[in-house]
Amino acid sequence: RLRMRVAERLKSAQNTYAMLTTFNEIDMSNLMSMRTQYKDQFMEKHGVKLGFMSAFIKASGRALKAEPAVNAIIDGDEIVYRDYVDVSVAVSAPKGLVVPVLRNVDAMTFADVERSIATYGKKAKDGTLSIDEMTGGTFTISNGGVFGSLNGTPIINPPQSAILGMHSIVQRPVVINGEIVARPMMNVALTYDHRLVDGREAVTFLKMIKEAVEDPRRLLLNL
Repeated sequence: RLRMRVAERLKSAQNTYAMLTTFNEIDMSNLMSMRTQYKDQFMEKHGVKLGFMSAFIKASGRALKAEPAVNAIIDGDEIVYRDYVDVSVAVSAPKGLVVPVLRNVDAMTFADVERSIATYGKKAKDGTLSIDEMTGGTFTISNGGVFGSLNGTPIINPPQSAILGMHSIVQRPVVINGEIVARPMMNVALTYDHRLVDGREAVTFLKMIKEAVEDPRRLLLNL
C-alpha cells in the first residue's frame, strides 16, 4: 500500500511538473579531512557520528534562503514562498523509501542534524515514523551514493519544487593548478520544476552547495 501511494505521487509529479535536472561535481577532500580530524571528538561530545549529510543539509538550508524560488511551491494559480526551511531526507526502510522531515534546518547545528537523522533512521527501520514526521518538507535530499549510484536524476517529491541527489564518492583525476591529481569526487544532481525555478536560479543554487561543501568554513562564516 505504501509503495502504491509513493508510485502515485511520483507519477503525478512526472505528469504535472516541467522537470529539468542540472549537474555538478564536488571535491569532498576538505569535508572528509574535517570529518577525519574531528569525528572522535564529535562522537564524544554529541553522542552521534559525524557524517557527510549534515554538511549537505546545512548547505542546502543556506542556499534555499538565498534562492527562495527553489523553496517555493505552486498552489493552484499562486506561487507560495515559504519563509522557513524544512528538509525532507530520503531514508531506506524495509517497506520502501520514506522521507522524514528536519524542521528549520537553518537554525540547527551539525550535531542537531546528525542526531535527527540517526533517530529517523532507527524509526524507519522499526516502522515507527509518524505521518507528521513525514509531512511538510520544503525540499528533499536523496543519497543514492550509499547504494553505489554514480549518477542519477531524482524525481521531485510533490508538492515541492526541487530535489537534490547525492551520489557515491569516487577517486577521480582532476586538474588543480595545472597538475593532474586524484581527488574524492561526488556527482550531484538538482531536479527542479522549470515552471517555477529558472535555470539561472537552479545552477546558482547547486553551485552554492558545491562551494559550501568544498569549503565547510563557509558554513561557519555564513559566506
